[in-house]
Amino acid sequence: MTDNRHSWIKRGLTAGLFYLLSIAPRLIGRPKRMPGKFYAHRGLHDLSLGIPENTMAAFRRAVEHGYGIELDVQLTKDGQVVAAHDFDLKRICGVEKNVDELTYEELKALPVLGTAEHIPLFQDVLDLVDGKVPLLVEIKYKHVGSSICRKAAELLDHYSGSYCIESFHPVALMWFRKYRPYTVRGQLGMNFHKDDGRVHPVYYFPRHLLTNFLTKPDFIAYDHHARSALSLTICRVVFGIPCFAWTVKSPREYYACEHVFDYFIFEGFLPEESDIRNCS
Repeated sequence: MTDNRHSWIKRGLTAGLFYLLSIAPRLIGRPKRMPGKFYAHRGLHDLSLGIPENTMAAFRRAVEHGYGIELDVQLTKDGQVVAAHDFDLKRICGVEKNVDELTYEELKALPVLGTAEHIPLFQDVLDLVDGKVPLLVEIKYKHVGSSICRKAAELLDHYSGSYCIESFHPVALMWFRKYRPYTVRGQLGMNFHKDDGRVHPVYYFPRHLLTNFLTKPDFIAYDHHARSALSLTICRVVFGIPCFAWTVKSPREYYACEHVFDYFIFEGFLPEESDIRNCS
């Protein structure tokens, strides 16, 4: 009986060590933390003002208010890097096409959410922001072999402002780890099963941050509703990794998670107008 107990204890300790090694972020040579505290989700958009998400108007408004900007980038048919969240255009442009099925010139002809705005080039966004506020760039990695990482990195190579990249897809972070190790990179995570009903095993790994040993992220960006997730807590408390909360949509949500996260990706309200303490 004693031998059996010792065997189970040994197995448990081995499994625990393996788990900790799996979720460990970059511990040596971690870049300095990002400036600012609040990042406008897809820019400071407000459709009631004719300012839709991920557009030049939304990014310009964020700059004017002094907020950092979270935005998404992906490729067009002709290999241009553009700012757009959805892979398909149905929701934002009412078109049954994917972003990568149209050239940039074709995309420019499509109004975003019925406004005068269109999907912008990432380079134009960089020119507009010009280091005035920090950028949090989500790499929308669609399939293995995509050149989005290389093309986005080449544009960022010539950008002198503060920025970091993030992605749900570990392959995107592995690319930056190998080819741009000095770039601050972050792993996106969420409880896919609870929020989206997705139960495929592939979602188990980013949910529990089990690919960190491959990607070695410098920060974690996690759905604030799942802020008690074990792997997130260990990364934050044991490994001391900075954490972004997404997407905070009210002062109430902010106050509920401010003790857990270091940075906040927000939308639907202006932090300084809601009497949020320590606003950056």
